[in-house]
Amino acid sequence: MFSFYLKLYRSGLITFCGSEIKIEYDPDSSDGKVAFKEYENGLFKKTGIPKTCHPNVLYGVMMGKKGWGLWCDMWCQGIGEGTFTKYEIYETFKEYGIVLPESIETEFNNLIWKYRIKFNI
Repeated sequence: MFSFYLKLYRSGLITFCGSEIKIEYDPDSSDGKVAFKEYENGLFKKTGIPKTCHPNVLYGVMMGKKGWGLWCDMWCQGIGEGTFTKYEIYETFKEYGIVLPESIETEFNNLIWKYRIKFNI
Protein backbone atom coordinates (compact mmCIF):
# COMPACT_ATOMS: atom_id res chain seq x y z
CA MET A 1 0.00 0.00 0.00
CA PHE A 2 2.87 2.33 0.86
CA SER A 3 4.39 2.08 -2.62
CA PHE A 4 0.95 2.40 -4.28
CA TYR A 5 0.21 5.70 -2.52
CA LEU A 6 3.73 7.00 -3.17
CA LYS A 7 3.48 6.10 -6.85
CA LEU A 8 0.11 7.91 -7.15
CA TYR A 9 1.79 11.09 -5.95
CA ARG A 10 5.13 10.76 -7.73
CA SER A 11 3.51 9.96 -11.07
CA GLY A 12 1.62 13.26 -10.87
CA LEU A 13 -1.77 11.53 -11.10
CA ILE A 14 -2.81 12.68 -7.62
CA THR A 15 -1.34 15.96 -6.39
CA PHE A 16 -4.36 17.37 -4.55
CA CYS A 17 -6.13 15.90 -1.55
CA GLY A 18 -8.29 18.76 -0.30
CA SER A 19 -6.52 19.21 3.04
CA GLU A 20 -3.25 20.58 4.35
CA ILE A 21 -0.52 18.07 5.16
CA LYS A 22 1.99 19.10 7.80
CA ILE A 23 5.12 17.09 8.50
CA GLU A 24 7.98 17.92 10.81
CA TYR A 25 11.57 17.07 9.97
CA ASP A 26 13.47 15.33 12.77
CA PRO A 27 16.78 13.66 11.83
CA ASP A 28 16.59 11.38 14.88
CA SER A 29 13.10 10.01 14.16
CA SER A 30 11.72 7.15 12.07
CA ASP A 31 12.19 6.83 8.33
CA GLY A 32 9.28 7.60 5.97
CA LYS A 33 7.83 4.10 5.83
CA VAL A 34 7.86 3.57 9.59
CA ALA A 35 6.53 7.10 10.20
CA PHE A 36 3.61 6.38 7.86
CA LYS A 37 2.84 3.17 9.77
CA GLU A 38 3.03 5.11 13.05
CA TYR A 39 0.72 7.78 11.62
CA GLU A 40 -1.77 5.11 10.53
CA ASN A 41 -1.64 3.56 14.01
CA GLY A 42 -2.47 6.91 15.65
CA LEU A 43 0.91 7.67 17.25
CA PHE A 44 0.71 11.34 16.25
CA LYS A 45 -2.91 11.94 17.31
CA LYS A 46 -1.94 14.30 20.17
CA THR A 47 0.31 16.56 18.11
CA GLY A 48 -1.32 15.92 14.75
CA ILE A 49 2.02 16.47 13.03
CA PRO A 50 4.10 13.40 12.22
CA LYS A 51 7.89 13.56 12.57
CA THR A 52 10.29 11.79 10.23
CA CYS A 53 13.77 11.97 8.80
CA HIS A 54 12.22 11.61 5.31
CA PRO A 55 9.56 14.36 5.17
CA ASN A 56 9.25 14.40 1.36
CA VAL A 57 8.57 10.67 1.19
CA LEU A 58 6.01 10.83 4.00
CA TYR A 59 4.37 13.86 2.38
CA GLY A 60 4.06 11.99 -0.93
CA VAL A 61 2.53 8.91 0.70
CA MET A 62 0.07 10.93 2.77
CA MET A 63 -0.91 13.01 -0.28
CA GLY A 64 -1.46 9.79 -2.25
CA LYS A 65 -3.57 8.22 0.51
CA LYS A 66 -5.74 11.26 1.20
CA GLY A 67 -5.96 12.12 -2.49
CA TRP A 68 -6.99 8.56 -3.36
CA GLY A 69 -10.03 8.89 -1.10
CA LEU A 70 -11.10 12.12 -2.78
CA TRP A 71 -10.35 11.16 -6.38
CA CYS A 72 -11.71 7.62 -6.06
CA ASP A 73 -15.03 9.05 -4.97
CA MET A 74 -15.06 11.57 -7.83
CA TRP A 75 -14.11 8.97 -10.45
CA CYS A 76 -16.70 6.47 -9.19
CA GLN A 77 -19.38 9.13 -9.15
CA GLY A 78 -18.53 10.02 -12.77
CA ILE A 79 -18.63 6.36 -13.80
CA GLY A 80 -21.92 5.88 -11.94
CA GLU A 81 -23.43 8.87 -13.72
CA GLY A 82 -22.20 7.59 -17.08
CA THR A 83 -19.88 10.56 -17.67
CA PHE A 84 -16.99 8.22 -18.44
CA THR A 85 -16.16 4.52 -18.18
CA LYS A 86 -14.17 2.38 -15.78
CA TYR A 87 -12.03 1.37 -18.73
CA GLU A 88 -10.88 5.00 -19.18
CA ILE A 89 -9.75 5.17 -15.55
CA TYR A 90 -7.93 1.84 -15.79
CA GLU A 91 -6.19 3.05 -18.96
CA THR A 92 -5.02 6.15 -17.07
CA PHE A 93 -3.51 3.95 -14.35
CA LYS A 94 -1.89 1.82 -17.05
CA GLU A 95 -0.39 4.95 -18.68
CA TYR A 96 1.25 5.93 -15.40
CA GLY A 97 2.39 2.37 -14.67
CA ILE A 98 0.26 2.05 -11.54
CA VAL A 99 -1.08 -1.37 -10.58
CA LEU A 100 -4.06 -1.33 -8.23
CA PRO A 101 -3.68 -3.61 -5.20
CA GLU A 102 -6.51 -6.12 -4.85
CA SER A 103 -8.05 -4.39 -1.82
CA ILE A 104 -8.01 -1.00 -3.57
CA GLU A 105 -9.55 -2.46 -6.72
CA THR A 106 -12.32 -4.07 -4.65
CA GLU A 107 -13.00 -0.75 -2.90
CA PHE A 108 -13.07 1.01 -6.28
CA ASN A 109 -15.52 -1.48 -7.82
CA ASN A 110 -17.82 -1.45 -4.77
CA LEU A 111 -17.97 2.34 -4.86
CA ILE A 112 -18.80 2.28 -8.58
CA TRP A 113 -21.74 -0.05 -7.90
CA LYS A 114 -22.89 2.19 -5.06
CA TYR A 115 -23.10 5.15 -7.45
CA ARG A 116 -24.65 3.10 -10.27
CA ILE A 117 -27.42 2.05 -7.93
CA LYS A 118 -27.83 5.64 -6.73
CA PHE A 119 -28.13 6.95 -10.30
CA ASN A 120 -30.08 3.87 -11.55
CA ILE A 121 -27.76 3.15 -14.46
